[in-house]
Amino acid sequence: MEQQKLKRDLKNRHVQLLAIGGTIGTGLFLGSGKAIEKAGPSILLVYIIIGIALFFVMRALGELLLSNSGYQSFTDFATVYVGPWAGYVTGWTYWFCWIMTAMADIIAVGLYVRYWFDIPQWVPAILCLVILLGLNLLTVKLFGELEFWFALIKIITIIALIAIGIMLLIIGFRTDAGVVSVSNLWAHGGFFPNGITGFLFAFQMVVFSFVGVELVGVTAAETANPKKNIPSAINKIPFRILLFYVGAIFIILCINPWTELSAASSPFVQVFALVGIPVAAGIINFVVLTSAASAGNSGLFSTSRILFNLSRNKQAGKSFGKLNKNAVPSNALFISSIVVSAGALLSYAIPDSAFSIVTTISAICFIWVWSIILISHIRYKKVRPDLHRKSNFKAPLTPFINYVVLALFVFILVIMFVSEDTRRALLLTPIWFIVIVFTYAIRRAK
Repeated sequence: MEQQKLKRDLKNRHVQLLAIGGTIGTGLFLGSGKAIEKAGPSILLVYIIIGIALFFVMRALGELLLSNSGYQSFTDFATVYVGPWAGYVTGWTYWFCWIMTAMADIIAVGLYVRYWFDIPQWVPAILCLVILLGLNLLTVKLFGELEFWFALIKIITIIALIAIGIMLLIIGFRTDAGVVSVSNLWAHGGFFPNGITGFLFAFQMVVFSFVGVELVGVTAAETANPKKNIPSAINKIPFRILLFYVGAIFIILCINPWTELSAASSPFVQVFALVGIPVAAGIINFVVLTSAASAGNSGLFSTSRILFNLSRNKQAGKSFGKLNKNAVPSNALFISSIVVSAGALLSYAIPDSAFSIVTTISAICFIWVWSIILISHIRYKKVRPDLHRKSNFKAPLTPFINYVVLALFVFILVIMFVSEDTRRALLLTPIWFIVIVFTYAIRRAK
């Protein structure tokens, strides 16, 4: 019997906007408030450092994916270049990564809805999850269209924020917090107001802001023209980081002194409220709500495709490898949605700390995935120099830059251990790896 295949229905505009949508989510719209609280204006430097590191990760990912048209995601080349155990552990860990991320996103949905309605966080969270599941069960093309429009809303919002901010800077607009000025970057305790410690402790939340940047790699099997579309999306990442992250945070900090921002809500909403446009604040809250829903949508998409791929590689149950009549892995979608719904329970049980715990665990697991991509590229360049020479999309400065970025990731994990806010989640995360290595050993023995 012919094996069912995913449809290549994602066009160039879908992949381009997925690359943007994957990097603009809850981490930026909500998590940036927590990061600013820790680092102050020096948060701009943290975004630049992590952004540069992840550009090199993405270039390595792009070269590896395009080296073999049979690769459907990074689990395939991890299996080839690092070993079957790496493919298994990375595949399941990436699934777990996005489960944690989707949990954070639906928790955020609950927080944003409370801006208008005084209802329990878990109610809108569950409702959002059910709607997203229903939409994902339809065609991948619909998923691409949804993400296209979701991402477009985010892009227009950030560009509008930057444009308004520049205008306020030019006219020297005065708010309740003072004059809108670039001097706000250093006038309230300096560029590093909480010292080097605050600067370093912000790295975890900024790492979480960038989760999803590798989502382009998961779409490889459903992209109409991967050789053209994937390099195009990856090469635009530096510009997007400068505009959507550094540009937006720069404007926010010029309008509103960092000391006036609350970590409990979105700085984007706070800025428009401060400027005296309450209606605009409500609109921005709607935008960040759709952003969280968008990121949750990406989470369901990626977790289902990873489960599908694991099943096809005989690393997960056969049922996860089945497609419905729309060529969508429905069983994988159902199980992922059920697990993500635990995020709603977390927001019910521990509403104050649920977001922080989930984002830390997610960031740690994503660091593992990004590291495996870099290690796979080091091995690829060593054992298949012929493929590297023929590549039309060579990753620059390798293998030196791979080792530099890996060292940065290790450094970030050390920072997480030192910080009281993230230490508990860091110490809990190895439990996942112990469980998954144990299940791999059992499966291999069978």
